[in-house]
Amino acid sequence: MSTRLRWLLAVALLLVVAVPLTILFLRTHERVTRVETLPPQGEARYNPLYVLGQALRADGVEASARPRLDLAAMALQPHDTVVLLQDSAVLPPTTARALLDWVERGGHLIVRTPPMPPAELDGNGPLLEMLGVDSTTQGSQCAPFDVADNPGHIEFCRGRRFDVQPPDGTRITRQWGDDAHGQVFVRLGRAGGTVDVLADLDFMLNAAAIGGGGFDPTSGVDGLHDKAHRDLTRYVLAPNYGKGTVWLVYGTRPPSLWQRVFHDGWPVWVPLLLALFGWLWLRAQRMGSLLPSPAVERRSLLEHVRASGEHLLRYGKAPLLYDAVRQAFLNRLRRRAPTAAALGGDAQVHAIATLLQWSHDRVRTALQPPAAHDVAGLRDRIRLLIQMRNLL
Repeated sequence: MSTRLRWLLAVALLLVVAVPLTILFLRTHERVTRVETLPPQGEARYNPLYVLGQALRADGVEASARPRLDLAAMALQPHDTVVLLQDSAVLPPTTARALLDWVERGGHLIVRTPPMPPAELDGNGPLLEMLGVDSTTQGSQCAPFDVADNPGHIEFCRGRRFDVQPPDGTRITRQWGDDAHGQVFVRLGRAGGTVDVLADLDFMLNAAAIGGGGFDPTSGVDGLHDKAHRDLTRYVLAPNYGKGTVWLVYGTRPPSLWQRVFHDGWPVWVPLLLALFGWLWLRAQRMGSLLPSPAVERRSLLEHVRASGEHLLRYGKAPLLYDAVRQAFLNRLRRRAPTAAALGGDAQVHAIATLLQWSHDRVRTALQPPAAHDVAGLRDRIRLLIQMRNLL
């Protein structure tokens, strides 16, 4: 068969198989487009204000995110804005005083009430107390926020409302709420700056907030995707918008290197760990189980002798048994009566009979080997030899 013919046959066979499979696949399968929302990566995993920072930078506003409030490192300037998502109740009095001094020079501070329930609050914290804000007597209640394209919209459902009695030198310029249920938003003017106190800042987050003031980066809900949230955020940031740096203090720490390695690097460290365990197993000294105790003799010496004799008797070795017993008798005879042992024939029989006081026939029978298959004669002669040996 030529090469060309073989190629033609191969192509034909391929077409016979491939064409029906292709038709079957196209008829039983349908192309479907599905959008998968992947979890956030990088800084977006731990910074709930990440999207806000990106939106500000896209709008030409300088924005900087920090996990904790650090006035020495931040070097706040007049006309800067600080979004303090961090719990203000943990700020020491010196930091709170320095922060308000910066506000008086023209800064804009945005702060929320402490996120914990009233039973867990130890006061309002130095910062809110200096502003005359008390959130320990109010609860959580939604506030309506009607917008043109979204009537019936509500906000601050999980935030803690508050009452405010501003001290001297501080004035209320805007407020949202009522005296019966408390305020959800108050804008305070302090010298040349502004302080905004809100029940919560969930509308600014790039992921849905969860209980305790945290956020769930896997929820897929982005607060700034809501137009009403964007409008409210722009309104809150209005006093110093575009005039200075917006500092986003998100109050959570980025995951440590070990956490990243453990959660994200498991496809690498798990096989390496298994390989290490395997190498250690190969290199480890195998002690094995404990040596068994020496086997205890299960039979007496007499049983072993009897079993050996039966074995020899079974395989036609009876003369060996008789010779062994006769030789044992003669050995003792040499020690006890050397003269009789040195004799032979009838003289030896006569000397042994005289020594043992036995009949000559009995001694002669004991000293004569039995026939090869005479088992009874063998036993009788062995019995006689043992008796003669014991009498010496």
